[in-house]
Parts: sequence; C-alpha cells; structure tokens
Amino acid sequence: MTTATALTGGAAVVGIGATEFSKSSGRSELQLACEAVLLALADAGLTPADVDGLVSFTADTSGEIHVARNTGMGELTFFSRVGYGGGAGCATVQQAAMAVASGAAEVVVCYRAFNERSGERYGLGQADRAMDTGADRAAYSWMTPFGLNTPAQWVAMFARRYMHEYGATSEDFGRVAVVDRRHAATNPAAWFHGRPITLADHQASRWIAEPLRLLDCCQETDGGQALVIVSADRARDLPHPPALILGAAQGSGADQHMMTSYYREHISGIPEMGLVGRQLYAQSGLRPDDIDAAILYDHFTPLVLPQLEELGFCGVGEAKDFIADGHLELGGRLPANTHGGQLGEAYLHGMNGIAEAVRLVRGSSANQPEDVAHVLVTAGTGVPTSGLVLGAAR
Repeated sequence: MTTATALTGGAAVVGIGATEFSKSSGRSELQLACEAVLLALADAGLTPADVDGLVSFTADTSGEIHVARNTGMGELTFFSRVGYGGGAGCATVQQAAMAVASGAAEVVVCYRAFNERSGERYGLGQADRAMDTGADRAAYSWMTPFGLNTPAQWVAMFARRYMHEYGATSEDFGRVAVVDRRHAATNPAAWFHGRPITLADHQASRWIAEPLRLLDCCQETDGGQALVIVSADRARDLPHPPALILGAAQGSGADQHMMTSYYREHISGIPEMGLVGRQLYAQSGLRPDDIDAAILYDHFTPLVLPQLEELGFCGVGEAKDFIADGHLELGGRLPANTHGGQLGEAYLHGMNGIAEAVRLVRGSSANQPEDVAHVLVTAGTGVPTSGLVLGAAR
C-alpha cells in the first residue's frame, strides 16, 4: 500500500480557529499564532496537552517550541515546516495527515500567523530586502534588473501571455474579483464584509502592473489561522462533523521557479497544479464532476483561470467562459471561495481557505451551498504548490 493510499480518509480536520483579520493587529505574530491555535483546539474539543505535533510554513516567524510553551503543550513527537510561501498551505495538512497515519503523532496542529500589513509586506517583493547569497536570491537576480521585483510584476508577465494565447481580457480577470467580493460581503468574518464590488469598479481601479489592476491583487492581512488534524477514528468522538482528508498532494513542475517560471516552453499554464490535481483524483477516487465546491488560491485573479483548467473543470483556454457563465457563483456548477477568498476575506497564505473548506463540509459556511460532500482546495500558484480534497463522513 502506498503512502498516498494509506492517507485517504485516514485523518480528518476536526478543529479550526482564527483571530480577527485586520490591517493592524497590535500584537506579535507569536501571540496571533497562539490565539489561533487555542481557538482551533477549543473548536475540536481538545486541549493543548493533547497536542503532540505541529506543522507550519518556513515563512512563519513563530517557532514550534515557542507556540508549544506559550499555549501549554507538553512533549512533541512531530514537527515540520513546508517551504515556498503560499504553496505550503495544503501541504501542512498533508504533513499532519501523514504524521497521524504513520503513528508519528496523534493530534497535530497546523498554523500560520503574520502581520503582513503592519509588519513585513510581501507585496513589496525583493527590491528592498537585504541581499543574501542563497540560491533563491541568485535566481531572482536575473529578474530584478529588468523591473521584475514584486509578485504583481511577476504575475503580470504570465497574465499577459495568457491573454495573448486565449483571448482573455481584464474583464475576465475582474469577474473573479467580483465573485470573491460578493461572497465576502455576506461573510461577517471577512475584511470586506458588506462591501461588494461591480465589474465597473474593477475596471476603474488603478493599474498595479499591467494587466493587473488593484482589484486583481489580494489583500495584505494581519492575523492567524490554525487547524487540528487527528485520525478519522478519533474524529468520530469529537464535537463537529469531521472533514475527512480524502486527498493531499504536493507538486513542483519541470523547470519550476518561484512565480517566475519563464524558461518553460509554455508559460501560460501552471503544470504543477495539474500534477497536484492528478494525485488528488487518484487518491480520492473522485473526478472533477464529483467536486461540489472549490477554494481556489486567489492571490492574483489571472492565476485562478488556469487552475480551473489544470484541475479539469474546463478545457484549456475555456476558464474565462466557465466563469462568465456563472459557475463560480453559489448557484453555479462549482461554488468557489465562498468565504470571499484572499481578495475578500483575508490573505493568510491560504490557510483561511482550508478553514472555509472545513465549514463547507460541516455545512456551516456563511455562504453555504446545498449538498456539499467534496471540496477541493488549492494552495499558492506560480510556485511549488499543494492541494487537498476534503469530504464529509457518510
């Protein structure tokens, strides 16, 4: 039996917890992490003393030992971190599920917390960061002299090529933002609660890096999010319906770079997401038609379109029509980002999206579609990435 097969349905997300989402938290990233962890454990009906595993991002500043000490945890038998920024999101749950399936740990908490608005702002990119001698910085040195310094500038190159090849327009990207903000407007936890936008609003927003407008770009958020993972057997005795982990995968494509995979023969796709999707469907035994809702990583709207294509929800070049036909709406074929996404709810490197997928499986989303049994979640795009399929216990 392969590890992937052993994983399928053997573990579940049983607790979710988050701080408020703000632009100025007024407290340390460690405090945000601890608050989110404690809330997630309370949601799961567990205590810090029950935890024996922790997983986070290499980008997180709150070390496992500090989270453990400040929340009252005891001994840890498993701890790990996943790299590549937002691409790590779903992989933290994969690592937790593997730890539970292998017996390395019994109760694993995944967490991510940062002051991304009031502290280090990721949107500023590489230009103002201290020089170092690492391989990543060396790779970026081929881009920065030509004005490719920030995430928006990196994605603009991809977006322009995608538009050229498939006839997509700025309005097609804008429809993603409109859907996200519509869902955020009715989600009390969202930063943009009560503030929907129209396509005209999107088109009137200022350029950031053509063809990206302001409303194509995700927020910068202060906050924390945590998730609790245990075995499916143990999950049956806890307060909430478990969100079974039916598939969990990572993927890095050939000639992969960090949001700048310009050396590939074709730069209008994200093959690493296709790799993740193939694994998820193989592990879960599901097909695209079996997915009832999706949480698609939306740090920049153009990268939502190839996700739909790579994951088999529509053909290559057809995502603009799939979206225009209303399929991402609550009453559509694939309700997406029902929490408002990173454009509408908060930018927590995708961890808040995993929490929304849990709510969808539980039936407790602020924008709950009918009959949700299977939810697909994606992590950061343009980078080595990851994905999940969560399902309801039947």
